[in-house]
Amino acid sequence: MENNFKSAFIGIVGSPNVGKSTIINYLIGRKVAIVSHKPQTTRSRISGILTKGDYQMIFLDTPGIAEPKNKLGEFMVKTAYESTRDVDAVLFVIDLKYGIGKRDLDILSKLMKGNSPIVVALNKIDVAKKQDITNAINILNDNGIDEHIFSISAQTGEGMDELLVLLKSYLTEGPMYYPKNMISDQPEKQVVSEIIREKTLHLLNEEVPHGVGIEIIKITPRTDKEIVDVEATIFCERESHKGIIIGKGANMLKQIGSNARLDIQMLYGKQVFLKLFVKVKANWRDTNRGLQDLGFKE
Repeated sequence: MENNFKSAFIGIVGSPNVGKSTIINYLIGRKVAIVSHKPQTTRSRISGILTKGDYQMIFLDTPGIAEPKNKLGEFMVKTAYESTRDVDAVLFVIDLKYGIGKRDLDILSKLMKGNSPIVVALNKIDVAKKQDITNAINILNDNGIDEHIFSISAQTGEGMDELLVLLKSYLTEGPMYYPKNMISDQPEKQVVSEIIREKTLHLLNEEVPHGVGIEIIKITPRTDKEIVDVEATIFCERESHKGIIIGKGANMLKQIGSNARLDIQMLYGKQVFLKLFVKVKANWRDTNRGLQDLGFKE
């Protein structure tokens, strides 16, 4: 290790569905966090790791901060704020399409009470108007933020290079925390479960996805062939939701499995046999046991 190697931890926070996962995927250059137009896609903290010749940046993608409606919501909010502690900088993301609301200002107020420097990313300039940008900057100025404000589009890449240049200024002399070829610290089962949940989010109705949780039963590479066998259970909270997930003639479940299998095969670089089950676990989002069973732990 060279003596001048540098590293930094960057916490990425904001309201639900502002584009945090898209930002982290763009910065890393690979998909490490699932993306959906539905809010609260990210449920736990995900680390994306960017390693170049003489530095490493660890981005902490966090759940969207909203008023919690159950124990899962409380877990998500706690996870998001805890990820802003002891980081070298906080990247606070705002959705320009909807402007700065009360929730954004509440989050900003809490962030400003911390010790970490704040960088603001005004995201989705590709769908916003110039006046939206001006209004957002004026509001930020009125609330004590008058520098390190970037207008970006994580979707198109506009402004992202400039943002990364500033984030690199928070690098300090330190170790390489992760191997240079590692892009995320998510456990294997979590990566696979998130892929399945992403496909479920994309295909299901609005009332179902928030009550969906994924449990990986087994991941078993075959010893005689280049094949990985994966079994997983999709949990939902109501019997009626189970029917929606399975679909007529099991068509919906087959589509979820087919879409997920393609991404899992890319992950392993080999053929995957994916078997999915659907079970009802009533109110799992609002019980400590339910959260722990599906991997949401302190």
